[in-house]
Amino acid sequence: SGPVQSQMQFPSGYGSHPPNYGVPSGHYSQVPNKPAASHLDNQYRGSYYPTYYSAPAQNVMTPSVGTNVVNTQESQQLYNKSPHVVGSAEGPIQGAISSASYLHMSAQQSYSAFGNHYSTSVSSSVAAQGFPLNSDHYTMPVVSSAMYPNVSYPVAAGGVYGQTFTSQSLPAAGQYKETNAFSSQSTSVPQCLQQHVPVGYNSASSTVSSAQSVQDNLNRNLAGSAAKVNNQINAGGNDFSQPVHPVSQSLPFTKPGAGTSASSARTPASSLSSQPRSSPSVTQSPESAPQEGMQYGGYVNNQANSAPAPLSSSSDDEEEDEEDEEAAIDSSSTTSSASPVLNNYDALEGGGYPETRSVTSSPVPAPSVPQTSKASKPFGYGYPALQPGYQNAAPPTPVQPSNPGHHPGFQHYPQQYPGVNQLSSSLGGLSLQHSQQPESLRPVNLTQDRNILPVSSVPAPVPNLNSDLRKLNCSPDSFRCTLTNIPQTQALLNKAKLPLGLLLHPFRDLTQLPVITSSTIVRCRSCRTYINPFVSFIDQRRWKCNLCYRVNDVPEEFMYNPLTRSYGEPHKRPEVQNSTVEFIASSDYMLRPPQPAVYLFVLDVSHNAVEAGYLTIVCQSLLENLDKLPGDSRTRIGFITFDSTVQFYNLQEGLSQPQMLIVSDIDDVFLPTPDGLLVNLHESKELIKDLLNALPSMFTNTRETHSALGPALQAAFKLMSPTGGRISVFQTQLPSLGAGLLHSREDPNQRSSTKVVQHLGPATDFYKKLALDCSGQQTAVDLFLLSSQYSDLASLACMSKYSAGCIYYYPSFHRTHNPAQAEKLQKDLKRYLTRKIGFEAVMRIRCTKGLSIHTFHGNFFVRSTDLLSLANVNPDAGFAVQMSIEESLTDTSLVCFQTALLYTSSKGERRIRVHTLCLPVVSSLTDVYAGADVQAVVCLLANMAVDRSVSSSLADARDALVNAVVDSLAAYMSTASNLQQSMLIAPNSLKLFPLYILALLKQKAFRTGMSTRLDDRVYAMCQMKSQPLVHLMKMIHPNLYRIDKLIDESTIHVNDKVVPQPALQKLSAEKLTREGAFLMDCGSVFYIWIGKNCDNNFIKDVLGYPNYASVPQKMTQLPEVDAISSERTRSFISWLKDSRPLSPVLQVIKDENPGKTEFFQHLIEDRTEAAFSYYEFLLNIQQQICK
Repeated sequence: SGPVQSQMQFPSGYGSHPPNYGVPSGHYSQVPNKPAASHLDNQYRGSYYPTYYSAPAQNVMTPSVGTNVVNTQESQQLYNKSPHVVGSAEGPIQGAISSASYLHMSAQQSYSAFGNHYSTSVSSSVAAQGFPLNSDHYTMPVVSSAMYPNVSYPVAAGGVYGQTFTSQSLPAAGQYKETNAFSSQSTSVPQCLQQHVPVGYNSASSTVSSAQSVQDNLNRNLAGSAAKVNNQINAGGNDFSQPVHPVSQSLPFTKPGAGTSASSARTPASSLSSQPRSSPSVTQSPESAPQEGMQYGGYVNNQANSAPAPLSSSSDDEEEDEEDEEAAIDSSSTTSSASPVLNNYDALEGGGYPETRSVTSSPVPAPSVPQTSKASKPFGYGYPALQPGYQNAAPPTPVQPSNPGHHPGFQHYPQQYPGVNQLSSSLGGLSLQHSQQPESLRPVNLTQDRNILPVSSVPAPVPNLNSDLRKLNCSPDSFRCTLTNIPQTQALLNKAKLPLGLLLHPFRDLTQLPVITSSTIVRCRSCRTYINPFVSFIDQRRWKCNLCYRVNDVPEEFMYNPLTRSYGEPHKRPEVQNSTVEFIASSDYMLRPPQPAVYLFVLDVSHNAVEAGYLTIVCQSLLENLDKLPGDSRTRIGFITFDSTVQFYNLQEGLSQPQMLIVSDIDDVFLPTPDGLLVNLHESKELIKDLLNALPSMFTNTRETHSALGPALQAAFKLMSPTGGRISVFQTQLPSLGAGLLHSREDPNQRSSTKVVQHLGPATDFYKKLALDCSGQQTAVDLFLLSSQYSDLASLACMSKYSAGCIYYYPSFHRTHNPAQAEKLQKDLKRYLTRKIGFEAVMRIRCTKGLSIHTFHGNFFVRSTDLLSLANVNPDAGFAVQMSIEESLTDTSLVCFQTALLYTSSKGERRIRVHTLCLPVVSSLTDVYAGADVQAVVCLLANMAVDRSVSSSLADARDALVNAVVDSLAAYMSTASNLQQSMLIAPNSLKLFPLYILALLKQKAFRTGMSTRLDDRVYAMCQMKSQPLVHLMKMIHPNLYRIDKLIDESTIHVNDKVVPQPALQKLSAEKLTREGAFLMDCGSVFYIWIGKNCDNNFIKDVLGYPNYASVPQKMTQLPEVDAISSERTRSFISWLKDSRPLSPVLQVIKDENPGKTEFFQHLIEDRTEAAFSYYEFLLNIQQQICK
């Protein structure tokens, strides 16, 4: 389920067009659309997007009830906007295509801070996908010999790949509630003495200029009748008499301050709507339903379908009989020339809650154990005195509830729902009475306490659960929430002024992973949650879902525990003892036989590329790792090179040498031969090696300066379409020929601008369209950009962003002139070529009823409100999710989040990796602050700020980040008592919040006033959207250590090595002494700074040179010297390297070294010409709070 949100305006080139998978790449058939509303003329006319191309219309979600539009002036979303809307229309991956076209909806939104994200409680559920009915899963014969863990269990051979299933009934969107939870609320803060920033420092304004005006016709145009919509749906017909109206909201920024309500005018008057808000409740026509928007990897398609497909391809009775248990896999709509083909990857992983089904759905057969009504949701697990998963096999005698709202199907123990004391006990001592203040709530005076950094790295906060649940909880390295104490209501979240969201690293490398082979994967029959440690066993035969509270039967096979070889202890099964597990999936989870591992390398061989010398490194790395490429006997590989033409290589077995085939017609590129371009790696290995040995010298004397990247990608798409796989693109310059050609947009004179930073968005939608086509064919595109000049990464990055690929960037790359970058490419390639990979993946996130997904961040294609399509998934990719509280959580003590990643391994196995996170619910504002995870909050805000920079402006994003600190600290200070005047107080849990936000403002992505290449800025933004938290935090706030006295430091022992543990230092020049040596860990690079008066013994033992003067300018490796200081230094650096996938480059910095500028820019606590010091930033925050 997910909320309905206001639509967002696309920046240039970001209009999302669902791909037409029914035609070859590059040909997008124009389909007549209904005339756009007149006010859309300047935005989405044909002159803006000259061709609309057709898109599928299966499963278009049409609302069956009326909708209430939120008053945008008074009740605003978190930080005044969400970067994008989670769409709910689905796109197919294969199969027949409907010719329905999409009509653009106007979508404008202006804002100047994330500030009030919290005011809108999104209340309706966007329709969920599959609603499982009768299951053949639970009637399978018992497999008592199942072993655990057994990773070699074969996938069932008799898969039902060709079987078709009936379509699902269209789900209905829930009623949207009008919420003005924040409109009348004011935040009071203590009076402060006037604080003066030192002379010459301009305090950053908390408001942002020129907010766009609200659409005047927001309420006037959206009219209709809920009954009429329902009648249309019930009749299965479409009424086209109503025009398509935009849902267009301009959200003026307001930053709550002292004694100021959220709707008060801190915004320019011109940004406010002159249209009276007389009718808060209107009904949308089905064509304009925002559910039909589809989001692509961070931006949203706000088009409405002008020709909805028929609601169902079968009758209700047929649906009831034929729905698949796992997924209710839809049969595609068909055309005269296409037969039904399975195309619904969404359905494979299972759907959502039954309430979101359409009114046209057939009656659901009564389950063996009745469900509760929505109004009588059980309290948490219902039995908080007994731990989930550990209840006795024989429960106490059930007591018939006296409350008629409780469904008699649920057992109720004699005790009442726990009060505060009982709840506190069940949550492991979380104090709701505040009799004892936890350490995380200890007030910290930020302006006086300057030593706020911990001695070692900042740990993730531990959720305040009892010890049993805490042991079972998911690792924060895989699954982390910004608030480890979940607020009961959206109103409480609004007051806290902190974002609620998840940080995911779902496919990361694990040293221990329970892999379960079983013919039955136990899941909730209602919401499709996988059984996990936080469910409750009512007795041996029944368990209650911890997300939707449905009572399910325990399958016979699940009664047997393969670990203990015992029967009758389902709560001891590995699935219920581990919050991270991986299942070997059956053929039920496949739409086609698992694809082989297919790798295609697309290489730039223009003069610029040959001059840079990257081909030698790439070919050498491939030769060294050819046998380590993930795959099996079916693994295939191919190569394409390009300059002003496109060259293919025939590597078919039987040839005496590789055969080059040149296609010079780049305007209509084609495959020169049907076979031999993608070959079996094992059968053609010798030819592949011959080609790799020859490639670096083949183009040595080339004079071709042009780059036909677009045509080369079109050819790669055609080559990969039948199978899917991974395309690795190596590019060294701006594409200059054929489709997708680009022109330089960077003005070097504007690199240091403090005003407007332009061209953060793509110049063309060619690469985005191509990426969406690739995603539809299960192909991801990874980009390696090795440039010495501007290459418009903002445009090129789209090929990876929307196809679930990844981006590598090597500025000023040259094999000999820049050895550090050459070494980095070599190390990155080794990891890239050998790391595990998942193909044709989908990832769904489920959460306890009452919570909903707000926005996704990362590289992916969004298939529905809670389902991401990932053509490839790799262990280095991270994701972020914004959440909202849709319904009050007052009836539950715990909430859970579960992510399920369904993928095909490189060995051809279909697998499901499941992570489950459990967190307590709290009712007081102080408890919310006590559970704040400051690093997760900052990483989520970084993702949101990137979207804001592209969709609005960099200035808006910067102000929003500052206001996030101002608002949260002002809200906290308003709850504290006995505050002295002129104090800036933060809870201990948020004491690093201002420091991290200042670090973010000084990061390449968001800094102003310093020379920053446009490609460097865009790459930093791409990293923030795709890096896991642990790596992103080092990028935002590096770790600084003193290393010239490691012998005196405390140590730990790791694998028979002694590893010193020096203390973290402030990122300030005042900590750098001329007598010392310091190591800065920035994630992807290590800097070792050597002071001029550093001890010669250290320089000799660690660096291998007799004195400071003899240390060379470009030193990237430490020698192995037989000395204790050398061993300790190298073991410490090696220990740091082991914690990350990509091996960082090491650079030794001296005072006269040109690289010292980059090093000193990371000292974020110091003042620069264009930015505050940390202390000045605190004064600025305090000044804004006291306004």
